[in-house]
Amino acid sequence: MSNKPPIVISSLDLDRIEALLERMPPVQAAQYQALRGELDRADVVDPAQIPTDVVTMNSVVTFKDDDSSDELTVTLTYPSGAGLPGTVSIFAPVGSALLGLKVGQHIEWPTPDGRRRQLRVLEIEYQPEASGDLHR
Repeated sequence: MSNKPPIVISSLDLDRIEALLERMPPVQAAQYQALRGELDRADVVDPAQIPTDVVTMNSVVTFKDDDSSDELTVTLTYPSGAGLPGTVSIFAPVGSALLGLKVGQHIEWPTPDGRRRQLRVLEIEYQPEASGDLHR
């Protein structure tokens, strides 16, 4: 496994994600070990201290798949907001990979078919913390 880039997560996002994980049946929660690993290694800061170039929950982010050169713009959501066009859940592998990355950083992420792809953050069009929406 390649070295993972440093990531930053707001304490509010961390609390909400951990609460969702704790409410899951253990068998279901076990599927999210990669997400737990990301949370465990993150630099956790107060929402007001989040840099404006970091992907947070409810951010609108454009990223590139380095293997295919496809660019996608998605909103990173909690499961309750996922399923709409243009959204990706924090519990999806790509959602877990995006959380906490800065613009310009890249990370390897597993695809549903078991391969690994390189994902690079190109732009953050909207970040709640940068817009003053600290308690969404």
